[in-house]
Amino acid sequence: MNGVDVWRCPLFVPAVPRGKNRLVHLASFALSSLPVMIRQAFWRADVIIAIEPPLFCAPAAWLIARLSGAKCWLHIQDFEVDAAFELGIVRHGWLKRSVLACERWMMRRFNVVSTISQSMVARLHDKSISEPVLFPNWSDVSQLQYKDADARQFRSDHGVGAHACLCLYAGAISHKQGLETLLRAALKLPDYSFVICGDGATREKLQRLAEKLALCNLTFIPPQPRQRFSAMLAAADIHMVIQKHGAADLVMPSKLTNILAIGGLALVTAEVDSELGRLAEGEAACVYRCEPENIDALADAIRLLNAKPELSDKIRCNAKTYADDHIVMDQVLGQFEQRIKSLCHHGTH
Repeated sequence: MNGVDVWRCPLFVPAVPRGKNRLVHLASFALSSLPVMIRQAFWRADVIIAIEPPLFCAPAAWLIARLSGAKCWLHIQDFEVDAAFELGIVRHGWLKRSVLACERWMMRRFNVVSTISQSMVARLHDKSISEPVLFPNWSDVSQLQYKDADARQFRSDHGVGAHACLCLYAGAISHKQGLETLLRAALKLPDYSFVICGDGATREKLQRLAEKLALCNLTFIPPQPRQRFSAMLAAADIHMVIQKHGAADLVMPSKLTNILAIGGLALVTAEVDSELGRLAEGEAACVYRCEPENIDALADAIRLLNAKPELSDKIRCNAKTYADDHIVMDQVLGQFEQRIKSLCHHGTH
């Protein structure tokens, strides 16, 4: 792929992800990729990078790095272990202390541990990682441009009128989001249009709930191809970034980078003191925040943003400025490249 060898390894995908079979799902990739990882030991890479989730792959990355004399780097997109316990995905509380101890021991074996937000960097400090690196999600801003004609076409294709307020959720559909709140808010807003784009463990359950609620103003669509993705983002009046209580500093929704890049109006459900919450503060606020898992608060926030175009326009402008300043692909990857070179040349954290 673009001159780079890519090895693809199979994994088990459960029909209904729950505690035990979710663990099998994650472990299956670690096991199927292990022979491929062992093969890489023979060409002596400079750096081996493991991305969490799944943390199950971290031991193999560390082992192959030791065997081949490479440096090893762990990059954390989600604190999956913390999220599993704190969001109730795994309910065996007696496991928590030992699992977290194993996670901490594994992390400290790596030369570099990075993550995607300042609050997640702080959590790494809490896990006794002394010098964590901030490596934020990036967006190719040049590929995400607002095009009015494409936006109108997307709305037309999905039966959304020119003057209707379109609220879009685009991303993973799983336990961490708690999208039931969005469906019940849609029930309170029959004159608004809602689109949920994506797939995941709880999609079928959500669709059954939508049918039970008889939601005529909500549509489910599958993940969109690249050429339709920008059109979908541009078509939305309000982008929904929905998460449960306690999730905002465990997982930083990657969907937000593309929303900011296109200058979209993001409505996030997060606590005030979370990283997402802080993006909604002050004159430079680039998102609008309301309390998570609060149906009335979510519905009221949608009404407010639709009723106050001057507020919405200001947030959109701030979003574009934030994207240009913090998440441009060349800037983020340029800093990452320098860090990689430093690690190779000096062998220090």
